[in-house]
Amino acid sequence: MNKKRASALTDRLAEEACRIISENKDRPFFLSFTTYSVHTPIQGREDLVKKFAAKESTAEHNNAEYAAMIASLDMAVGRVVETLKEHQLLERTLIIFTSDNGGHEGVTSNEPLRSGKGSYYEGGIREPFFFSWKGKIKAGQSSDTPMTNLDLFPTLVAAARAPLPKTKLLDGHNLLPLLTKGQPLSERPLYWHFPIYLEGYRENDQETRDPLFRTRPGSVVRLGPWKLHQYFEDNGLELYNLDEDLSEQTNLANTKPEKVKELLALLENWRKETNAPVPTELNPKFRTPETH
Repeated sequence: MNKKRASALTDRLAEEACRIISENKDRPFFLSFTTYSVHTPIQGREDLVKKFAAKESTAEHNNAEYAAMIASLDMAVGRVVETLKEHQLLERTLIIFTSDNGGHEGVTSNEPLRSGKGSYYEGGIREPFFFSWKGKIKAGQSSDTPMTNLDLFPTLVAAARAPLPKTKLLDGHNLLPLLTKGQPLSERPLYWHFPIYLEGYRENDQETRDPLFRTRPGSVVRLGPWKLHQYFEDNGLELYNLDEDLSEQTNLANTKPEKVKELLALLENWRKETNAPVPTELNPKFRTPETH
């Protein structure tokens, strides 16, 4: 893909999103506006690259192309919101903004979160989640309640006042009671499962588990502040208390055996219930990583 086409893609997607809104302004609609920005290849609009190249950078954030892509995304979201306003739809529209993973560690920093995109550490999976619904969700409020993209489906179904499918097992929860009434969600485990390898960005990366891969085959469960990593090659375990150690630097697996046992049982039962695939053949080139 050439640079000109790549840098204009976000603008074109925003144009199509606004067209869909305008064409459906007189009836209910659902719009999934999923851009490719920010993603590789890192290619920003030339005018925006020049703008950010002229700004003073920091050690953590110094890539003008990356900043330009973020700005393009911000402007695209703004165009969608303005289109909703134009058709007097803003007060009747639930807007949700989030992402599927953390920043690309090769070109940006997720500090104080450890590692980045493709990793089980918080830099790879902790994301901002914004909800806007005038007259329904109070502006300016925030919540520390852990949630997941799997919650979007039941939440959107509830917002549309439609019935949930009775024949499907849903992992997500309806967030509307929390968002509109402040009713707390009951504590529940959240799961991540990635039974394959994902190559690293660079050698000797101290933010990942080893110098070769951002992550190796494994699963993670979080319950409250506690988070357990399990890796399938060597059954390696890492336990962190995110309330006390958001950067995941102190592995408590050896000092909190009861908590490991509790979370590991949840993880194994979840994999069994969901029939999650787990590799059964050891990688012949596997070598134990040097963990922190």
